[in-house]
Amino acid sequence: MFRLFENAFKQFFCPCCERRLRKFDPFGVNLRLNALCPKCGSLERHRLLWLYVQHRTSLLAGHLTLLHVAPEAVLQKKLSSLRHLDYVSADLDSPMAEIKIDITDIDFPDHFFDAILCNHVLEHVMDDRKAMSELFRVLKPGGWAILQSPIDINREKTFEDPEIVSPEDRERLYGQHDHVRIYGRDYQEQLEEQGFIVKVDDFVGTFDVQSIKKYGLMEDEAIYFCLKPL
Repeated sequence: MFRLFENAFKQFFCPCCERRLRKFDPFGVNLRLNALCPKCGSLERHRLLWLYVQHRTSLLAGHLTLLHVAPEAVLQKKLSSLRHLDYVSADLDSPMAEIKIDITDIDFPDHFFDAILCNHVLEHVMDDRKAMSELFRVLKPGGWAILQSPIDINREKTFEDPEIVSPEDRERLYGQHDHVRIYGRDYQEQLEEQGFIVKVDDFVGTFDVQSIKKYGLMEDEAIYFCLKPL
């Protein structure tokens, strides 16, 4: 009876760790409410990505070779446990990654991976166009990549300046001290220039307001689902 009474007050749910919660915690430089899962540490973008993977891709069912760039702990734990996946996690610095790679010079042959997850990485990379090109190169024809970056939807063009180097200025202008640009609505065009067919999927728009709150999602975050043509 006590458990039923307690659960009645747990109106939030983290799809990453599958826990019912009383609340998500605030998080961020500009504090966002309902952002951080207190159990697994997932943020809005992690929960959105996991829900998308579950509902809009074949990743949980098919035998695929997956590259996970800059693996987030909670997603790496879930994906690496799926025996049908040939799972590779990679990063330049992260101790969690299985292998070390420079995303602008990926040490894998052409057309190697069926799928790629790269979540909030490109905004940290100086030569992001080379990184996009490399991700395209190692993806198999017909393969897909989810390439998420923070987007300022009010900005038509991406803003970057190589002379902006101090952490303070980068935080002020790009939103975080280790970002080297802030993408605008031309992010899709930049990906398409490398050869991707890009679907900007308003997946979160398929949820009602109550579910968006329940899962702790951001209402305006789209999924950049990128296909490599056959």
